[in-house]
Amino acid sequence: MDWPAIVEHYRSIVWLTIHRLVPEPEDAAECFQATFLAAWQVSQKQTIRNWSALLRRLATARALERCRVLARNRARHAEFPAEEVVERRLCDPASQAETTELESLLRTALAELPPQEAEVFCLACLDELTYREIGALLALSVNHVGVLLHRARVQLRLKFRSLDSFANSKEIAE
Repeated sequence: MDWPAIVEHYRSIVWLTIHRLVPEPEDAAECFQATFLAAWQVSQKQTIRNWSALLRRLATARALERCRVLARNRARHAEFPAEEVVERRLCDPASQAETTELESLLRTALAELPPQEAEVFCLACLDELTYREIGALLALSVNHVGVLLHRARVQLRLKFRSLDSFANSKEIAE
């Protein structure tokens, strides 16, 4: 197995998958390394038929793990919020602020979901994989993928509705 060739060929897929959920370069680099280490460990136990799918799945799982760690750390150190440095191509400052806030809220909400639901959501909605592709990656039936995705969407919808209600009540009070 030619690891340098595998890393070179799939590095951009892995990096983009991770960077969607983990914007900080240092954290994303940790996930990147962990992804390829996990892939190497899997390859020692079985033959890999689809490197792209395996690496995408592992990258998503590692990124979600990192989001959970970051969310726990933010909760512990609430008085020291981490600054987010994300390259933006939007011109409107209000749109930039809204996008940054929504991304942060989504990362936090995904970190609070059960791991399998969060992974299915990311693979379906961010990586745009089909239910069948996700089922093959996670060894789940297509129906189970649909159920997990539905549960994730319901939980995310509830979280965002409660945040919207909170924001509206705050505006009314002011």
